[in-house]
Amino acid sequence: MKTLDSLGDVRGKVVLVRSDFNVPLDGDTITDDGRIRAALPTLTRLAEAGAKVLVMAHLGRPKGEPDPRYSLAPVAKRLGELVGHDVVLADDTVGESAKKVASELKDGQIALVENVRFDARETSKDDAERAALADEYANLADLFVSDGFGVVHRKQASVYDIAEKLPSAAGQLVFKEIDSLSKATDNPERPYVVILGGSKVSDKLGVIKNLLEKADRLLIGGGMAFTFLKAQGHGVGSSLLEEDQVETVKGYLKTAEERGVEIVLPIDVVVAPEFKADAPATVVDADAIPDDQMGLDIGPKSAELYASKIADAKTIVWNGPMGVFEFEAFSGGTKAVAQAMSDAQGYTIVGGGDSAAAVRTLGFDEATFSHISTGGGASLEFLEGKDLPGISILEG
Repeated sequence: MKTLDSLGDVRGKVVLVRSDFNVPLDGDTITDDGRIRAALPTLTRLAEAGAKVLVMAHLGRPKGEPDPRYSLAPVAKRLGELVGHDVVLADDTVGESAKKVASELKDGQIALVENVRFDARETSKDDAERAALADEYANLADLFVSDGFGVVHRKQASVYDIAEKLPSAAGQLVFKEIDSLSKATDNPERPYVVILGGSKVSDKLGVIKNLLEKADRLLIGGGMAFTFLKAQGHGVGSSLLEEDQVETVKGYLKTAEERGVEIVLPIDVVVAPEFKADAPATVVDADAIPDDQMGLDIGPKSAELYASKIADAKTIVWNGPMGVFEFEAFSGGTKAVAQAMSDAQGYTIVGGGDSAAAVRTLGFDEATFSHISTGGGASLEFLEGKDLPGISILEG
């Protein structure tokens, strides 16, 4: 991949940077600014080199038109606080406001254009539509830097097509992500342990299949664990269940046994009669979930078991919480996994998304983890061995 150095002297040039500022919001308040802070090394390096830095990003899922709920205004405010000067936000993405902001940028300044997904062409499946938008992006700038790792698995105008229009390079965050995640894909130190959670097993089918050829242990938690328990013949009450994936999971269990890969499932579960923060929580054995109860976390014995399976690992990847960590009563399993990883001597990767949010929400020191990814979906696809369009376009 081309580095920032490959761009040469950037002083006085408008550098268009694709960042990932898809941060969680509570109204106008950013509840986790991790992705903004992760973008700072590239943005400040370019600014200190005298570039005119114009940043583009998305937030949420607007339907291809402006929507004030998804404005980048809170991001511009927080970014300004972090860099120590006001960050101007254009009123549009490639319109008159964006052109004016780009033309008035001074050397070393940072500004933002509005949410790229306010234009339906950004995510269009039509190559020509995306290319036309990329031409408009290119008219704003001299150079392009791809630094939004959370979107590099998407063939979108601000990620892929723009790299064909301007001299381009990968930013420091993207380089760090690829280098860190490669430690889990290119001859990982063993034992190699992967912890998978989250709600749906279908979201992780490809990565599970790939990991059965690479990992030594898979620890399964979250809602997806119940499809595995069902595949073993256990009742799961009213827990989240993907009935149509049970046969696939049976195949995975068989393949794991044949290959000597250890799949670790919950031995006890925290259940409740309904999905509510104040629902009465009780602990039951994983093979004895009552019909009228749903599992919302792995139980304390499971948490202890998982921690022991993490302790001696040399490479550890975690993607997906063990339960509904946002509810205090159902956060114990996720806390236990985060603590075990924090204490581990091996190389630890938190695979973005909800796992990264859990680390911060639950108050863990980020410095105790080797790498916290900014891209949940992108990190999963990287681990799955898939081609990432936003990366491959930079390798030409």
